Amino acid sequence: MTLSSVKLFDLVNSLSVAMDMIDQAVRNHHTRVTYIAASIASDMGLDIKVQRDLILAGLLHDIGAFSLKNRTEILQFEFPNPHEHAENGFRLLKNLSGFSDAAALVRCHHVPFSQADRKNGISEACQILHLSDRADSLIHRKKPILTQISRICERIRKEAGKEFAPHIVECFLELALKEYFWLDIVSLSVNKRLSEQFQSSDIILNSDEILIFSRAFSRIIDFKSRFTVTHSSGVSYIASALGKLLGFSNERCRMLEIAADLHDLGKLAVPSELLEKPGNLTDEDYCVIKTHPYYTYQILKSIEGFDEIAKWAGFHHERLDGRGYPFHLTAEKLDQGSRIMAVADIFTAITEDRPYRKGMKQDMVKSVLNNFVNVSALDGEIVSVLLSHYSEIDEGRRLAQKEALQEYEKFQFADKNGSAS
Repeated sequence: MTLSSVKLFDLVNSLSVAMDMIDQAVRNHHTRVTYIAASIASDMGLDIKVQRDLILAGLLHDIGAFSLKNRTEILQFEFPNPHEHAENGFRLLKNLSGFSDAAALVRCHHVPFSQADRKNGISEACQILHLSDRADSLIHRKKPILTQISRICERIRKEAGKEFAPHIVECFLELALKEYFWLDIVSLSVNKRLSEQFQSSDIILNSDEILIFSRAFSRIIDFKSRFTVTHSSGVSYIASALGKLLGFSNERCRMLEIAADLHDLGKLAVPSELLEKPGNLTDEDYCVIKTHPYYTYQILKSIEGFDEIAKWAGFHHERLDGRGYPFHLTAEKLDQGSRIMAVADIFTAITEDRPYRKGMKQDMVKSVLNNFVNVSALDGEIVSVLLSHYSEIDEGRRLAQKEALQEYEKFQFADKNGSAS
């Protein structure tokens, strides 16, 4: 079996959904903002390319806000340091193929109309995204949407010419007269509506292009915590190396890399404050951490053509004896790709250096992995192959993680110096 072609919208939407799982207060924020922006752009008759970029930018506009505090803070209509997370998002997306225009929209989505200057890249689309983002921040999640229309419209109207472009306000207020617009915003099927709107200009990705995107997404996932900034790169290298040694085709090795890149996608639903908590985790903390492979699996399996990748990525904490989590699958339900991912994840976790401890040495690593085999947690054949090629695999892991660390340090340097170049 090979990887089917995958829609760009589905891949980007999966990341967006994962980010909005961090807390009920921000659930569906990206989707709501995107729907508002897409509706305004469509009514204004903007170019299809601009509409597509707006949808991509809307789905990822808060990608640079890593903590729960940041995410909930920016849902206030007015909040301090509005451009910090926007700049982070721009730097995460700007080098991704086909995302340069969308990244520019992410960068400027908090620039008010009174400060907008098209010469500095503040386009009409930026202003649409800004108004849409602030409009969603005015929606109370626990109140009936149709009872909020007049209050929201009054606030948007009040900011015309200051915070928002007058002609965009006018378009928004015209849309606001129609009940369906508001009901769509809070509808559970709003993602489907966005997908249909994107369909006319959808982009289909092949496996090489998917790998490029998954690699970029892995950085976004890992950069959420300084403790795991190189983790996915290590897992990806080891999974692919093991696949080659076990006779996987080039295409299926590429699938292993993609699955490894995205195996911790569900951690976007875990507050970074918890991922970086000093000391031991409480039982409640651990329960939150244990949700991440479930979300990884559920999100990835919703992508057409990703069935196998979803299993490999989502089952990385399962054990052959059924004592893993969250599905407690036993050996007969765990295929070789899933077993490879479990070994790659554990090997990377115990060998990589982290800010609070050094990675294990070879003798200790062998002891730990063999113990996992002895208690029927890991596949003995896969562990044997890894240990037989220990030096070359471990060296490859180190190089892959060194490259990821250099990217992270560049990102941090730019952040401290206020540079997005």
